[in-house]
Amino acid sequence: VQLQASGGGLVQPGGSLKLSCTASGSIFSGSIVGWYRQAPGKQRDFVASISTHGSTSYGDSMKGRFTISRDDTKNTVYLQMNKLKPEDTAVYFCRLWGLYDTRDYWGQGTLVTVSS
Repeated sequence: VQLQASGGGLVQPGGSLKLSCTASGSIFSGSIVGWYRQAPGKQRDFVASISTHGSTSYGDSMKGRFTISRDDTKNTVYLQMNKLKPEDTAVYFCRLWGLYDTRDYWGQGTLVTVSS
């Protein structure tokens, strides 16, 4: 199983980016897919997650700015990030874990840099 994160890049403060997390197979059934981020020298923090049933959860500083969605037909979860701030600069990782089993997979990170 592989999770491929993409969509990172350089954006100005106030701008937007959309990240994608694509799985190598049809593994989204019965799972939660989430995004985490890690800034240099800091711990990895929770960003957002979405379950098979469509339930979403967000970190406090992301509420109202980030939106997570999933398209199981494309084995892809998206993270739309708006009103980006310099403090959003980090490597963003996607993770899949099972709702009813012990699956726990991480993808490689994608770098988001918010700077003028």
